[in-house]
Amino acid sequence: MKNFSELVEGYGRFRSTDWQQQRDRWATLAEGQSPKVMVIACSDSRVDPAQIFDVDPGEIFVVRNVAAMVPPYETTPGHHGVSAAVEFAVQFLKVSEVVIMGHGMCGGCQAALTQDLHGNDPGAGGFVADWVGMLDEAREPVARELGTTGREAELAMELAAVKASLANLRSFPFVKDREDKGELVLRGAHFAISDGILRLLDEDSGEFSPAD
Repeated sequence: MKNFSELVEGYGRFRSTDWQQQRDRWATLAEGQSPKVMVIACSDSRVDPAQIFDVDPGEIFVVRNVAAMVPPYETTPGHHGVSAAVEFAVQFLKVSEVVIMGHGMCGGCQAALTQDLHGNDPGAGGFVADWVGMLDEAREPVARELGTTGREAELAMELAAVKASLANLRSFPFVKDREDKGELVLRGAHFAISDGILRLLDEDSGEFSPAD
């Protein structure tokens, strides 16, 4: 695994190759961005949306956080980072699609399922517990049917988390308004680290199937 000095060395290679070879593209990006797709993904180092979707800079607007979560719409005081990003993408960039992309072996979803961190103080797991506590309702049927450990239960929790975030996304009035007008499409996806397969959610059936 690389340390920061090695990352800076990588920047040197980027600066002398890709940046030089795509000067026109970078010049255009310097003037602004106009991505059509927003991807909300997990912070996990193994699931980089730009790599998975094989896109260049400027092509997708990405937000990453623990378990690829979207909180419900709230106007209470606080620092609503994900909500601000959703607002910016939908209201100002006018993206036409938003993708919630969960992934296999997600530590955040595992924490939501086991609730092992619940009751911890901030700095000792409390921040994570509070964040994934948004999945408590989605967790209940999974835990009841499959328990709280094992890959089958973890996968079910990961898929349920995607659906929960989609439901929360629709609680934003400006998101629901644009979706109702046919100006915005919301999608659910799940990338499996173990086999590299991207599965897409069919909201009519509630099932995830491999992408073509």
